[in-house]
Amino acid sequence: MTAQLGGTVTPVGGPTLTRMGYGAMQLAGPHVFGPPKDRGRAVAVLRAAVEAGITHIDTADFYGPVVVNEIIREALHPYPDGLHLVTKVGARRGADGGWIVSRHPEDLKAQVYDNLRHLGVETLDVVNLRLGDVDTPNEDSVAEPFGALAELRERGLIRHLGLSAASVAQLAEARAIAPVVTVQNLYNLANRRDEALLRRTAAEDIVFVPYFPLGGFTPLQSETLAKVATRLEASPQQVALAWLLRRSPNIALIPGTSSVAHLRENIAAAALVLPDDAVAELDGIAG
Repeated sequence: MTAQLGGTVTPVGGPTLTRMGYGAMQLAGPHVFGPPKDRGRAVAVLRAAVEAGITHIDTADFYGPVVVNEIIREALHPYPDGLHLVTKVGARRGADGGWIVSRHPEDLKAQVYDNLRHLGVETLDVVNLRLGDVDTPNEDSVAEPFGALAELRERGLIRHLGLSAASVAQLAEARAIAPVVTVQNLYNLANRRDEALLRRTAAEDIVFVPYFPLGGFTPLQSETLAKVATRLEASPQQVALAWLLRRSPNIALIPGTSSVAHLRENIAAAALVLPDDAVAELDGIAG
């Protein structure tokens, strides 16, 4: 079954993840805030993902906030063997839904305990430290916040650590503190500014997880993608996901959806074969 999901990837010392995973962010309300319109539908999508063989579910306690983790617990607890929940810390949500940077060591520890409680587990599989966002990357030192998470790892509350919105320098700094098994960064057909980081993670057997796989396209780029998709009798999203899986063997995807039908479309992308001429055409799209 894992072959239908693009196979698996295993970082050194880390968990084995299906390369086609599932991102739970869209299970919250509009703008990732508040409850979903249809909670039963959200539960059904999660169960369908696991039934399809997906072993990599991405979440965060600030999705909702709390809402998404509670839905995951309702849908999947007790969790099946081999299923890995990957969560993030480093942000809080304001009363208006705004995103608030929160990387003080004591609050990071509180966020870890929040995730443990709301997911209903004693140990978190993977915790990614969120360092920035799409619009405001930074080169801040990770020593203090990552060190706080490394301490919780030593205490057995976290099995593995990762980074989100990180730079090559931040990855190197973090790896000097504790092993890093995943890096989540913006990367897609149109935006490849983190190509050097992708190559670094591949060389170091770290799983690279692109987010916004369809974000940032210009009309001309979208037209090129659409033409290739039409020729292959696939959707543009399927082609973009298939290109990412082919781009590097350490890439694992977490496309999100609140629809079972859309989930199945995403999964089908893992089996989509891109001919060499299509790859060349897609490679010509650059941000």
